[in-house]
Amino acid sequence: MIKTIEQIEEEIVDEFSLFDSWDDKYEYIIDLGKKLAPLPDEYKKDENKVKGCQSTVWLEADYKDGKIYYQAESDAIIVKGLISMLIRVLSGHTPDEILHSKMDFINKIGMTSHLAQTRSNGLLAMVKQMKHYALAFSLKS
Repeated sequence: MIKTIEQIEEEIVDEFSLFDSWDDKYEYIIDLGKKLAPLPDEYKKDENKVKGCQSTVWLEADYKDGKIYYQAESDAIIVKGLISMLIRVLSGHTPDEILHSKMDFINKIGMTSHLAQTRSNGLLAMVKQMKHYALAFSLKS
């Protein structure tokens, strides 16, 4: 059974509730980043860079069978973990589902209040770029 975006967001909220401290949560985010598949070099080009991120983040989106599949990489380990969570939530869904997703889990796990302002802005920039791809694919189809 394919999970909805909201179901995946709830899973992440549940996972984060298992940790008592932000040090543990950051460790978890770093582990998620380490598990992210490397992005093929051909996608590491300027047009795939996420604007508004202090770190370098490349984001690639493919549209197959009505669904969007994201791949990404970053040179910063925490950012890599953050983008891996966003990919987990949004990848494999339709442009419409992605465009209408609220991404509530980011606030529910306390991410916006515990990240430095520049990282928080970068996180929002990554979400914005993923939704931008969804909009572009929805207009094409």
